Amino acid sequence: MRRRLYFVLPDVTTAKTVHDELLLARIEERHMHFLARDDQDLRGLPAAGLLQKTDVVHGTQMGFTIGGATGIVMGILTTMFFFAEYNISGLVVLWMAAAGAIIGAWSSSMIAVNVPNSRLRAFQKDIETGHVLLMVDVPASRTEEISDAIRKHHPEADMHGVEPTIPAFP
Repeated sequence: MRRRLYFVLPDVTTAKTVHDELLLARIEERHMHFLARDDQDLRGLPAAGLLQKTDVVHGTQMGFTIGGATGIVMGILTTMFFFAEYNISGLVVLWMAAAGAIIGAWSSSMIAVNVPNSRLRAFQKDIETGHVLLMVDVPASRTEEISDAIRKHHPEADMHGVEPTIPAFP
């Protein structure tokens, strides 16, 4: 399991130095995500992608849950009114739940892809003033080691906490 660490770095030069140090600490580039203003040049740094910038993960989870629950309710109502005399009521509820979950996840992810990540609201002011946000996903066992190393070598880097869990697929 991985933990996401958040650091606000003062400038792009510091971000490049921290990037190199994380590579030396054997943190893969695919686990580093840098976010800055559009006018700042992050060339050579792994930029934050769609999964980090938007609420698509949260939206998909919510759509899956709400769509599945709605499918279960619709499946129960369908079997009560249309399939009461048949022995397939469990199957109808199962198929309606699955269809509701899939449609809910898809439709809410399409909406959430246009919504800024709510977890990054706290960093918006820092980003607008020219700072660089680093999101780095590290193994849970190395959380202290990596955060201490960054703070030791870069006291100007401001640590903004640890996200307890991150999704396994991004």
